[in-house]
Amino acid sequence: MAVPAQRSGMTAEELFELPDNGGRSELVAGEIIHMVPTGAEHGVITALIGHLIQEYSISHRTGVCCGAETGFILQRGPDIVRAPDVAFVAEERVPETGIPKTYWPFAPDLAVEVVAPSDRLTDMHAKIAEYFAAGTRLVWLVEPAAGVVHNYRSPHDIEVIGEDGELSGGDVLPGFRSAVRRLFP
Repeated sequence: MAVPAQRSGMTAEELFELPDNGGRSELVAGEIIHMVPTGAEHGVITALIGHLIQEYSISHRTGVCCGAETGFILQRGPDIVRAPDVAFVAEERVPETGIPKTYWPFAPDLAVEVVAPSDRLTDMHAKIAEYFAAGTRLVWLVEPAAGVVHNYRSPHDIEVIGEDGELSGGDVLPGFRSAVRRLFP
């Protein structure tokens, strides 16, 4: 199905109502940004991280883990909707009405971005700044090519963890730990 012409200033609700064009899209300052499908390595790493967080969050009843197509409204007027590769929402933030049928109306507690070969680091840093400005408490930027994870506790408090190190969930996922080498196939 053809995607209708998009106008400047699109809202999160209008984005949600668009027909599926077979790809992933985000909304930045009211403008649609189409995402190119990633490669296999990226997909495997994303699924593995999601699995680890999901398994931990279920067994410890800490919240919910979301996959890459899940939208989070980071800003209104103009709207920003981002879809991190993996996201976590703490149990106490899940609305009493349950998990929304549309986008989450807020930023995730943890956003995970896996750097694909086509990603520009300047774009990734802009996303990270948006996450923190909207209330995200922890961001993991995973760089498969370098075998490292950048653990952002704030935009300026960053720990680079190599394959021999251990990734921690901090106060967002208390008790969560994983050897970084487990994240890379």
